Amino acid sequence: MKSKEEIVEEMQQVVEQMRIDDIEENPDSEFETFECDACGQEKPLAGSVEYEGGYRLCNDCVLIAETGFALNKIKNVKEVIDALEYKRLEGLCDIIKSEQQKENN
Repeated sequence: MKSKEEIVEEMQQVVEQMRIDDIEENPDSEFETFECDACGQEKPLAGSVEYEGGYRLCNDCVLIAETGFALNKIKNVKEVIDALEYKRLEGLCDIIKSEQQKENN
C-alpha cells in the first residue's frame, strides 16, 4: 500500500503531465484563461479538467481534487468547490478593494 506522501507525489506528477500534454497539444492553452469553479481565480486552460456537473477546475485545484479522491478524503468535485468557497470570497473582496482604490485615486 502506498503512503500518503507517495500518493501526493504521484498525483503531482500526473497533474503536471496533464498540463504539459495540454500545452503540447494546444500551445495557446497556456495563455487562454478561464475562471476556476473552485478557487475563483483566472487560470490557464492548460491542465484544467471539466468534471461531472460542468465544473471546470484549474490545474492547481485538479491536484487538490485528484489527491483528495486518491486518498479517499472526498467523494466528488462539489466537495472541493465547497471547501474552497473561502478562496472565492477572498478573491471577490480583493476585486472590490481594488475597484474602491481606483475610485479613490
